[in-house]
Amino acid sequence: MSFPRTSRRAFLQHSALAATAAAWSGTQAASAGPPIRKRVAMINSIYRFRSHAYHLGKRILHGYDREGFHHRPWLTLARMYNDQYPADDLSRGDAERDGFEVVKTPAEALLSKSGKLDVDAVLLVVEHGDYKTNEYDQVLYPRYELFQEIVKVFEAAGRSVPVFVDKHLSYDAARAHEMVDTSQRLGFGLMAGSSLPVTWRRPELEPPYGIKLEEGLVAFGFDRGPSEIYFFHALETLQCMLERRSGGETGVRRVTALEGPAVWKAGDDGLWSWKLLHAALGRNPSNNVGDVRANVRKPQAILVDYADGTRGAALNLIEQVSEFSFAGRVAEREDPISTHFVLPPPPGANFFDGLMWNIEKFIESGKPPYPVERTLLTSTVLDLGMRSLKQGQKPLESKLLDVRYHAPDDSGYSRGRMTRDD
Repeated sequence: MSFPRTSRRAFLQHSALAATAAAWSGTQAASAGPPIRKRVAMINSIYRFRSHAYHLGKRILHGYDREGFHHRPWLTLARMYNDQYPADDLSRGDAERDGFEVVKTPAEALLSKSGKLDVDAVLLVVEHGDYKTNEYDQVLYPRYELFQEIVKVFEAAGRSVPVFVDKHLSYDAARAHEMVDTSQRLGFGLMAGSSLPVTWRRPELEPPYGIKLEEGLVAFGFDRGPSEIYFFHALETLQCMLERRSGGETGVRRVTALEGPAVWKAGDDGLWSWKLLHAALGRNPSNNVGDVRANVRKPQAILVDYADGTRGAALNLIEQVSEFSFAGRVAEREDPISTHFVLPPPPGANFFDGLMWNIEKFIESGKPPYPVERTLLTSTVLDLGMRSLKQGQKPLESKLLDVRYHAPDDSGYSRGRMTRDD
């Protein structure tokens, strides 16, 4: 079985982008009028330099590079609500310069002066800001609470528009499930998740749909704040690969979180694969020299036992790596498959390019380019993982882990050039 790299000439890349843009504006191709820009409301925790809202909002306002060419979304940022305004807030200055309105309530972000729902989509970007943590070291971001404010507007208006939720749906698995149920009840498209599944991969690896993946592992290393923050990205990275396995996603049986020597013992006992770890580290450009056991002072792991017998693991190895890489074991194949998920650093943080591209597709069609059930499952696994870590590192089970879905044929990750000069 081979996994070839994608290679496309710049001209063809540009042509494909142009064709996509034409298709989106498309029904008006024969008319004289310009395509209609979609109006977007942003509801954020905070809008400051390097915040997630900053990175996504700037791309709506100014565009971004896509496969070596500058791309301007057919979007207009209409209004913005921020839950917090620190001293380094940028929203008011950007609003004055770039022509959007900063409002006082979430409802005002969605409504015209006459009280009508006049936006085509909502971006709920609640990441960063001054929020407390609970006993499970989970940041109490008010994603659920702000989502409920959006829903109130939809119910009062008698109609709804697509909603994107940045990162996990909620730190609380039950609330995450309620959010998905609400979107289905009201009939609006819901998209969520990390930028990791749609950033560049080196080498470019898209496991064929229906591949017989039996085990997967993600190695990463981050210590900036509560471990929950980056474990979510690791679980999304793991899931976007394992969901392509034969039979589709049939849910998870149990979740176990480990810390310290228990992580190494679990590897020695075969609960995760040392072979896959070495393959993942070998793809990672940030991989440290020396033995991983000697380097890493306090390893952490979340082990995922899937309902169909597939195994997954995410390992936080702070002193060994600082980026994300994946390795997987395929039936009847001796060598693991593996790839590195590329994260160009701030201030540009260009891994948001792929996420914004997929958000654009979502806003245009009203249907998420990949199932929200992926992030529903990773949100649930993360919640149980954090609870397992604080409850004696015991395996935890829950009916909420019974999340089933089929992945799209194309996961939508960024391919080809990363800069205009590649």
